Amino acid sequence: MKTLVTGGVRSGKSTYAEGLLADATYVATGAPRDDADWQERVRLHQERRPASWRTLETLDVAAALTATTGPILLDDVGNWLSRTLDALEAWNDENPRRGWQTAYRDASESLVGAIANYEDDLVIVTSEVGFGLVSPYASGRLFTDELGRLNQRIATACDEVVLVVAGCPLVIKDAHR
Repeated sequence: MKTLVTGGVRSGKSTYAEGLLADATYVATGAPRDDADWQERVRLHQERRPASWRTLETLDVAAALTATTGPILLDDVGNWLSRTLDALEAWNDENPRRGWQTAYRDASESLVGAIANYEDDLVIVTSEVGFGLVSPYASGRLFTDELGRLNQRIATACDEVVLVVAGCPLVIKDAHR
């Protein structure tokens, strides 16, 4: 079963997603950072997970899905997108949409394909970007546009989509109903 769990920042989506799997490989997409707030977020995530869970920190999620068997929790798509756009230098506010699209398309197609082809249980966490204001900055619009599109493609590959709001899950798509 493939489940996409989406919601806003601090909506409870990661906690909900973690509760869907008894044992898993936790695929973390966030880049290591030096700031205390980020380190605290990582620590809280680690404390919630069972000690038996394995952690794999990577940007190459498609390769991780291809090389790993058993249940996986992927947390999260927004960090993957941000790091991918960083690596492609797509954030230039003066000219944010030139030259990087082909490499991004290949990376995102590889990710979505690996998700679609994964044969064990897979829970994917992402952020819901469609409820906020349109950013006044080109880089903000780029991120929200691409994450919105990517979320739609991933949702198509999943059996179930759950929106978490204020810690409450709402099933949006259920292939078993």
